[in-house]
Amino acid sequence: MQFSSALLEAAVNEFSRLPGIGKKTALRLVLHLLKQDTEAVLQFTNAIAHMRREIRFCKRCFNVADEDLCSICSNTFRQQQTICVVENIRDVIAIENTQQYNGVYHVLGGIISPLDGIGPDDLNIEALLQRVAEEKIEEIIFALNPNIQGDTTIYYIQKKLSGKDIRITTIARGIAFGGELEYADELTLGRSLQNRLPVENYMNR
Repeated sequence: MQFSSALLEAAVNEFSRLPGIGKKTALRLVLHLLKQDTEAVLQFTNAIAHMRREIRFCKRCFNVADEDLCSICSNTFRQQQTICVVENIRDVIAIENTQQYNGVYHVLGGIISPLDGIGPDDLNIEALLQRVAEEKIEEIIFALNPNIQGDTTIYYIQKKLSGKDIRITTIARGIAFGGELEYADELTLGRSLQNRLPVENYMNR
């Protein structure tokens, strides 16, 4: 792709680093910004820069936050005794969009995947176990992607929680095995949460 401007080329190259954005899409986005008022573009870039500088991760659940605790953990109307364990922040957003869940979350930051070099120590598993030890948790809901890595992660954490007086469940498999939560429609995901299963029943299938 040939450019008549080094500045334009540099901007396109930066946009094309984003996931799912190729050079043609990046060029279209940059040309769109060129049509906007300078003030609007500055507002856009300032919002991105401000977000990157100021955003935090919740000290309790590892969700994105503006303060030490995210808005979900600090919401006294949420069921603080129920933790939904998810792989990443996108899954929190997907579940919140169903409006079927009123507990809190724990973001693992990934799933166990030996082939990718990701083990239990690379995830926020110990922090989850600490929450169970220190808080009055009544139920752990596993909402991990239905694939081998997700099931391995559920099995590992379940073993770590053995002996604890906690209800351990997983979302019902209205979601196809091998699928991803963020791509599930809200109705399917919401019903999966409502019809969750005891983990031992799921893992022994």
